[in-house]
Amino acid sequence: MLEYLKDALLGSNKSEKKSQKITDPVKLASAALLARAAWLDGKLDSAEEVALIGLMVERFSLNETEAKDIIAEATEDVDNGNDIYKYTKVVRNSFDNSERVALMEMLWQLVYSDGELHDFEATLMRRLAGLLYVDDRESGAARKRALEKLGVGEYPTVR
Repeated sequence: MLEYLKDALLGSNKSEKKSQKITDPVKLASAALLARAAWLDGKLDSAEEVALIGLMVERFSLNETEAKDIIAEATEDVDNGNDIYKYTKVVRNSFDNSERVALMEMLWQLVYSDGELHDFEATLMRRLAGLLYVDDRESGAARKRALEKLGVGEYPTVR
């Protein structure tokens, strides 16, 4: 509070920068879910990073810089809390069923981008399918399409 008052009195640009950082909630929620999935195994390797940026660029017609900025904001937001429900709620309220299934496909592509599926990632995917109201059949089909896009013939092992 004191920092805000100081900025207001001295005309600092900090508060302006903070207000400029606000991203479209749907893009932020989608990026947050993707970032959460990418970091769930404890690391973000180069394949996951490339996949994460590429998926955001493709889905939301962004340039790479915009995608990186949204991902950075989403990652910071995810780091500040452990609640994925707020993100899934935004997605549920903004996307129709086919768009939610497409997001599941993006998530499957991301978790498989490093060539393996970790137990925590598999658990997150089941949880997200439920929270996004995507049934098991649709999630399984999205998983299969994701693996085909990645050129993986069969399901990689769960670790």
